[in-house]
Formats: sequence, structure tokens, C-alpha cells
Amino acid sequence: MTQETRGMWLGAAGVAIFSLTLPFTRMAVAELNPVLVALGRAVVAAGASALLLWWLQAPRPTRAQLRALLVTSLGVVVGFPVLSSIAMRDVPASHGAIVIGVLPLATALFGALRCGERPSAGFWIAAAAGSALVIGFALWQGGGAVHAADLALFGAVIAAAMGYAEGARLSQSMGGQQVISWALVLSLPVLLPVTLWFGWQYGVAASPRAWIGFGYVSLFSMFIGFFFWYKGLALGGIARVGQVQLLQPFLTLIGASLILGEALRADTVLFALAVLAVVAAGRRMSIRRPATGG
Repeated sequence: MTQETRGMWLGAAGVAIFSLTLPFTRMAVAELNPVLVALGRAVVAAGASALLLWWLQAPRPTRAQLRALLVTSLGVVVGFPVLSSIAMRDVPASHGAIVIGVLPLATALFGALRCGERPSAGFWIAAAAGSALVIGFALWQGGGAVHAADLALFGAVIAAAMGYAEGARLSQSMGGQQVISWALVLSLPVLLPVTLWFGWQYGVAASPRAWIGFGYVSLFSMFIGFFFWYKGLALGGIARVGQVQLLQPFLTLIGASLILGEALRADTVLFALAVLAVVAAGRRMSIRRPATGG
């Protein structure tokens, strides 16, 4: 198995875990404040991260690594969870899944800017085609307009892509487990008091169903999924492995149907299948990576 193939499989495992984030987030925010869910899940994951770093006897990050960890934290610890949790109060998980489908293009853009990857013109055409389908879907279901929840989801995409690219670059020297763990631990002094304030202000009374949703996004979406994802990006390349995310909308649709009972509408399935077809096209296009890219 080549290094790129290993990266693709690891990335696919990460995407499978991430694909259930929106359905479980929707379960949690149905009864809990969305910002409390977003920040609280990072606090829980930070606790698990501290234990992992202690067990690994991980060295402290250097000053340069701290700067990169800050960017990673802003993207995947704060930005994506907060914006996607807010959006899940107003739109179905199936709708959010398709809008989040623009993430592979955004990830490739940040990979080119931060890591020196140079995708071919064919790759950009395939990625743009998938993204155009996603935007068209948002307009289709929004009656020709992009609504506030869609803007929050697009903001979440930018935040996640920034955090993915920066974390993947850092994973080449630190390892994916340490990257997400340090990003979470370093954010804890800020997130913990804010989370406690939101809990006191809005309350934490909720059903077991809501807490199951919160538990999944805390331990799997915010922690375990990144072990596979960052390792896959580091091995296979950000732009290449990032295209595996195009599978995420389809997996999320299945998850939303099974977990939330959301109907699989024909137009939603057709858009998901069209986006899925772009994976095969993008997978065949060349991407030039720097010699140090692993």
C-alpha cells in the first residue's frame, strides 16, 4: 500500500466519523444552547487530550508550533463547532451536509496557500464543479436566496479548512494525535470559564438523547476523528485526501435518516450523488506536492 493510499484510507475513516457530527449536533442543540454545545464539547475533548499527552509524555510545542496550534484551534476547536451548532438550530442536518460539501475545495485552497501544494487545472475544475453543486443546492432549498444558517455553514467551512490545512502541516512534525490534543489543551483556559458561564446562564437540563449527541461530538467529532484525519492529510496530501470529504454529505444524509428520522428527499439524494461523482474525477487529477510533504 502506497503512502498516498494509506492517507486516503485514514482520511476516509476520519470522514466517516465526522459525517455524523451534524446529526448528533442537531440532537444536542435541540435542548441545549448551541454555543454551550460547541464550546463544551471542546472542554470535554481537552480533558481527554490532557490525559493522552500525559500518557504519551509528549514534549511541549515550540514557539513556532504554538502559533500554528493557535490557528488550528481557532479553526476546528472554536470556529467550526460554534458556527455549525448555531446553523443546526435552524436547518436540517441533511441540508447542512450538502452545504458543508464545499469543504474539500476550501481545504485544497488553504493547502495550496499554507503548504505549497500545486493541484493541476483538472483538479481545480473538478473541485469547483463539486462546490458549484453545493452552492446550487443551498439556493435550491433556500428559494433562490442564501439564508443566515447557510452563511453560518459557509463560515464553518472556512474555519474548518483553515484548521485542517494548518493541522495537517503541523502533523508532519508532531503527529496527528498531538496536534489536536495540544490545540484543545491550549484553548482550555479560555473555553472553560466561557463554557461554565453559558451553562449557568442557559442551564444544562436535557434528556439522555441530547447528552448522547453531546457525547459523540465531544469524544469522536472533536477528538478521535482527528487522529485519522490529520494523519491521512499528512501522508496523502491535503488537496488529495481532502477530496474524500466529498463523501461526507452522502454519509451524513444516511446518518440523519437513521438517527433523526429525516426523510431522504429525492432532490437531496440526487445532489449528494452528483457531488459523490466528483470524487472519482478529482481523485484522478494530478497534484504536485513539495518534497518535504511526506
